[in-house]
Amino acid sequence: MKSIISFIIRYIPRSFLQHISHVFLRVLAIFYRGHDVSCPVCKREFSKFLPYGRKARENALCPNCLALERHRLMWLFLEQQTNFFEASLKVLHIAPELCFIDRFEKLPNIEYITGDIESPLAKVKMDVHKIPFEDQHFDVVFCNHVMEHVDDDLLACKEINRVLKKDGWGIIQSPVYDIPKTLEDESITSPAEREKMFGQRDHVRKYGNDYSRRLSQSGLQVHEDRFVQTLPKETLKAHALPRNEIIFYCTKGAVIS
Repeated sequence: MKSIISFIIRYIPRSFLQHISHVFLRVLAIFYRGHDVSCPVCKREFSKFLPYGRKARENALCPNCLALERHRLMWLFLEQQTNFFEASLKVLHIAPELCFIDRFEKLPNIEYITGDIESPLAKVKMDVHKIPFEDQHFDVVFCNHVMEHVDDDLLACKEINRVLKKDGWGIIQSPVYDIPKTLEDESITSPAEREKMFGQRDHVRKYGNDYSRRLSQSGLQVHEDRFVQTLPKETLKAHALPRNEIIFYCTKGAVIS
């Protein structure tokens, strides 16, 4: 199973997977019935989660809603640390994750807009380098696992900062490696070389421990929230949460032209 999933993720286009993967996995979920782990996003229980990743991680993917470890953690963070499920909010979700879309759309308290340049799941076709909304339009912006793909991550973050309201906030997650400084090289263009250098064929940089400082150059105020470290061990185990995932919680700062 691990090798099959790794191959599919590596070589089948993401846009195609977004159309069909949930159908296949929900059938597979029948064979993972149990009560050992539970997904806080869809509230389903299983004997374990599916393996996932190019180097497949055990106990990672919810076969019902497709939430990964980071999605389950984000859901708990939104529930316990924010007003997301109660306040009246305008929300922009860039490159929306399938596990969240239907659930966020059903929330009566939010006006929810999804946007992406190529995802078939998004309602608005948009380039994150030039977000097609006016200044201070949104209360919340989510943009997860996008910045490692885009040509100019600081320009994209400037755009997020621009469209956030004065008291707005966002979450901008990316893979972050234990290296001192972000690694990028515009001369590396072949998928094979990018995979070797940056960890994935469609990544253009590999973020290091300077991730939050780098994003802050856009004007955003970036806070490294170690929420996962405050959770009981029983919760970490029950939801198979990532033990070292930092939530990069951003608030609006000075707009830099």
